[in-house]
Amino acid sequence: MTALINSTEAIVASTKDEDLKRIGHKILNQQRISFNDGVILFEKGSLAYLGALANHVREQKHGDKTYFNRNFHIEPTNVCVFSCKFCSYSRLYAHKEEGWELSIDQMLDIVKSYDGKPVTEVHIVGGVHPKMNLAFFIDLLKAIKAHRPDLHIKGFTPVELDYMFRKAKVSVEEGMRLTHEAGLDSLPGGGAEIFHPDIRSQICDDKVNAEGWLHIHKAAHDLGMHSNATMLYGHIESYAHRIDHMDRLRKLQDETGGFNTFIPLKFRNKGNDMSHIAESSTIEDMKVYAVGRLYLDNFPHVKAYWPMLGRKSAQLTLNFGVNDIDGTIDDSTKIYSMAGSEEQSPTMNTAQLVTLIKQVKRQPIERDTLYNEIHDYTNNDVAEVELSLN
Repeated sequence: MTALINSTEAIVASTKDEDLKRIGHKILNQQRISFNDGVILFEKGSLAYLGALANHVREQKHGDKTYFNRNFHIEPTNVCVFSCKFCSYSRLYAHKEEGWELSIDQMLDIVKSYDGKPVTEVHIVGGVHPKMNLAFFIDLLKAIKAHRPDLHIKGFTPVELDYMFRKAKVSVEEGMRLTHEAGLDSLPGGGAEIFHPDIRSQICDDKVNAEGWLHIHKAAHDLGMHSNATMLYGHIESYAHRIDHMDRLRKLQDETGGFNTFIPLKFRNKGNDMSHIAESSTIEDMKVYAVGRLYLDNFPHVKAYWPMLGRKSAQLTLNFGVNDIDGTIDDSTKIYSMAGSEEQSPTMNTAQLVTLIKQVKRQPIERDTLYNEIHDYTNNDVAEVELSLN
């Protein structure tokens, strides 16, 4: 660690840009950087400079530990009442025959297919279907918990929850209480996109706004629930819009401490109304992860969602502030494959994830949803990992 600090200090000292040098010293002294500092990092920071600082902070917090979990996804429907410009996944309700709708029994059958397997989490997100209301999902939550009480249910973005609560005519606080009591354990980070109204009005004007998204997460935190936060980047937003987004998250985290993880999500341009916009480069991707780590000083974890980025790019992020690469995702989650993700069949088993992490000299740690450590695979070779799963 001393060598790392000395190396990073040398990189900061050697930069000729006075703004970057000042910001670098702030970070090395564990001082909070400002909004303008964040924008300057995007505008002026080289990939090497940002990577050195972000890796320094990552290793201060976590050393070489890199987390993953064993999870699976359920996508209740891709039929949706909203029409987000960037979405390649959903089908408008008027064309619902082109989509799918799962019943509670069908979703419970998916859960049952993992009986006897050491998964710790089910992740439930999908489109906003007018017939899948609050009562429907409360029944689903209760059914899953009755069948497998120990399974952590991470489910529903504020986009879904806002619609459920408004249709049921309950407040956000009452709706969160009802879903939590029915078995909802935590919230994923989806639906955040870009908070600034100038961008949100152009890409997803008809769904819950930034204030509504943050309100739902605050209500969850007030109940003792944890949640994640995402940011969709690489489309029509500016650097200032990205920092505005992170700043709102940082302020709520200061207030509640309820966020576990920040997850930048790369815009993919296949099969949607923004296909004319070129996707961001790998260099830009790494800068987003690095600045996220540096700006969100009160977020313990930064996650790279490997099915969206691709396996090689996910490995790269582990040198740019990331300490989590999500989970095994033992299914064919469709949200990113339909948008042109590199991972058309996004499934990796535990042995593959362990190998991916070890290839870049990091320490693979299986965790649960709340980052309790389950198993350290550092000293296991792949054959031992595969044997342990049988």
